[in-house]
Amino acid sequence: MQAIRQYFHSLMLLELFKGLNVTFRYFHQPKFTLSYPEEKTPKSPRYRGLHALRRYPNGEERCIACKLCEAVCPALAITIDSTQREDGTRRTTRYDIDMFKCIYCGFCEESCPVDSIVETSFTDYHFEERGEHIVDKQQLLALGDRFEEQIAADRAKDAPYR
Repeated sequence: MQAIRQYFHSLMLLELFKGLNVTFRYFHQPKFTLSYPEEKTPKSPRYRGLHALRRYPNGEERCIACKLCEAVCPALAITIDSTQREDGTRRTTRYDIDMFKCIYCGFCEESCPVDSIVETSFTDYHFEERGEHIVDKQQLLALGDRFEEQIAADRAKDAPYR
């Protein structure tokens, strides 16, 4: 008896009409779609996007080559080489991030003792050539210089929660 009932339900296309009913109910309601390049959704100050290296106000890079970010990275996306300077401090000679490997977990940002490596809220980036996905130290410092005001503002908003 159940099989016969299912056969007649399939002939009458009840499932199709139930689906169309849902479609027509939402047809005249306001849409949730955004026109992406013109309209952007608001982001949290904790949003994790493109990486950047920060500098001190005097222009010196913050990274002290402790290599904690390289050690804590679960995807092994960060590569650091360092050297000793004349004044006895360590500085990086190479700081590369493979953006294809990066999972944007934020562990590098959390482990940095001098707040050198940060993840900005910038998301509109792409790679056109082979090898562009490996972002080197000079590019990271340039990104840090470019987004320093935004990074500082996001840090100030997030400060009460840290």
